Amino acid sequence: MTSRRVVVTGMGALTPIGNDLNSYWNGLISGTSGCANIKQFDASNFKTKFACELKDYDPANHFERKEFRRYDKFSQYGIVAASEAVQDSQLIESKPNFDRIGVIWGAGIGGLETFQNEVLNYSEGDGTPRFNPFMIPKMIPDIAPGLIAMKYGFQGPNYATVSACASSSNALIDALTYIRVGHADVIVAGGSEAPVTIAGLGGFNAMHALSTRNDDPSTASRPFDRDRDGFVLGEGAGSLILEEYEHAINRGAKIYAELVGGGLSCDAYHMTAPHPDGRGAIKVMKNCLDDANLNTSDIDLINMHGTSTPLGDAAESKAVKHVFQDDAYKLNINSTKSMTGHLLGAAGAVEAISCVMAMRNSIIPPTINHFNDDENIDPNLNFTFSSPQKKSVNYAMSNTFGFGGHNACVIFKNLD
Repeated sequence: MTSRRVVVTGMGALTPIGNDLNSYWNGLISGTSGCANIKQFDASNFKTKFACELKDYDPANHFERKEFRRYDKFSQYGIVAASEAVQDSQLIESKPNFDRIGVIWGAGIGGLETFQNEVLNYSEGDGTPRFNPFMIPKMIPDIAPGLIAMKYGFQGPNYATVSACASSSNALIDALTYIRVGHADVIVAGGSEAPVTIAGLGGFNAMHALSTRNDDPSTASRPFDRDRDGFVLGEGAGSLILEEYEHAINRGAKIYAELVGGGLSCDAYHMTAPHPDGRGAIKVMKNCLDDANLNTSDIDLINMHGTSTPLGDAAESKAVKHVFQDDAYKLNINSTKSMTGHLLGAAGAVEAISCVMAMRNSIIPPTINHFNDDENIDPNLNFTFSSPQKKSVNYAMSNTFGFGGHNACVIFKNLD
């Protein structure tokens, strides 16, 4: 069977540096930091007191009151981003076959705030179980793709991918596969996460995973910098409409880019730490290049996982040098987490959007907050520090790696 081509025909974003696609992109190329002291709850007793929260997000602008009371924030964020992407694609106006449209959605945690609040309410009560009847459907990760499908009546493949911080990249790759083999014509793919909660902050603090740069939050996310001390928690969602090429052409759809490859691997090494030599990262990038039938010399941009952790950034940089050899010095590398923080299960989709927009606009967003080179990271690599760079991008790669050793990689092609 001939593999069908898959293109991007719509995008939507809800991020700490912009509440829609264009605002997000403007935030990226402006080098905006989305990090500030936490406003959603009192974090004064936590080791980390800041995060990359959404700005001016009001669920009442998107949902009826009875709706958002029944939806955890991670589902709300997912619906908002997916709705923008669907509208952007003009999919509904083309009167498609809804049986052939699916939703595959990533979330690393799901409804953490719902679970947290219900347990706290019980523990603070008199011992009588008084749980919200919506507790379970609000917290399960697969409710987000279900709700997105219900909004539009999409009856194709529908499920959630859960692979920690690789979750929404996994969703993109699964969608690519389903469309390639003919099981769907269109899939709304992406991910959402709402981990800025007392449980999320406390849990990651206990792991010593988060930055504690409380004196200067706006520079706390500093990928590849010598003095990086952990990642910054972020929240939000990203969505891409993936569509079979001929289906898109026949309905006159706007085409942003083509998704030409996806790769997966596992470190099989440690629960939370990457392999120090980037073993899994090496495999996943090679697998993705092979799937796309590309050479290392074809890639112009890599959006690194680049979380701002001491171990992760060094291991990934080694992996890029191992895979790309001399070509590693010819491409641009960036980490948009320096601006958005780490959106966990939503990171892959949000960062894939940045790659597509970089191709469309011939501008590579910067890696901000670089002050000192790290002796363990090759300073001759072009990390696009500090300022955006104008450059024609024909192929862009995006890496996402998750706890448990899950690695995912995607490659987009510019069709302009």
